[in-house]
Amino acid sequence: SLALAAYGEMDSSILDELPPGRTPVETRVMSQDRLLELVDGVARHLSAGKQAFWVCPLVEESDKSDLAAAEQRAEQLRLRFGDQVALVHGRMRGPEKDAVMERFVAGETRLLVATTVIEVGVDVPNASLMVIEAADRFGLAQLHQLRGRVGRGSEKSVCILVRSSHIGETARARLALMRETNDGFRIAEEDLKLRGAGELLGTRQSGENPFRVATPEQVRELIGVAADDARLLLDRDGGLDGARGQAARMALYLFERDAGVATLRGG
Repeated sequence: SLALAAYGEMDSSILDELPPGRTPVETRVMSQDRLLELVDGVARHLSAGKQAFWVCPLVEESDKSDLAAAEQRAEQLRLRFGDQVALVHGRMRGPEKDAVMERFVAGETRLLVATTVIEVGVDVPNASLMVIEAADRFGLAQLHQLRGRVGRGSEKSVCILVRSSHIGETARARLALMRETNDGFRIAEEDLKLRGAGELLGTRQSGENPFRVATPEQVRELIGVAADDARLLLDRDGGLDGARGQAARMALYLFERDAGVATLRGG
């Protein structure tokens, strides 16, 4: 979406204020080697009458992966916290999922272990702690959405990003950015830099798309002029069927982007 806006294909509206009652979320990064210490911290949080989320990237353990699994993590946490722990994931049926969420919203359970099924549409103001396990395996957009499940009440909220013992430079940069800012615009911009926009007139949804003639600096200067000219082509000059449209189609062909014609025709 950010790339489409940058290329003039989408108008953007900037909402630079948090909704009323929201508080900034403090974000910390912790190694998985300190998991027992983290569980003790969760215990103190729950004993103070508050609620928490614990997000895992998978539903169940797999021999092919070392990622945390929600079902196994919930079982382990129940050994410490008993019936205070609830579990929700995408494989559950709708009514079952809704019942679990209703109990958590009502405060009948205090710690909700979940997959990314809680990424959107969950509003529990009393939940002021978010633990995201294997956070280095998540993208910036997902981390930002998950963190947004807390900070919805008057209490100070904390998000703990649990990382693997050994992570790459890109994952390290993502976690450092999450710790540094709550600004969704900056996170989106950095996400675009880290993984690339892919193809606007193609199928790739990530990766670099290097220019063949112009430099990125020149593109920034010309992009507004090009967007206005493209609108004139479509609104005044007959689109792709007019004389200028035929020239545009030839340019797309020369730069091996003629597959984008079908995309343009689709609106």
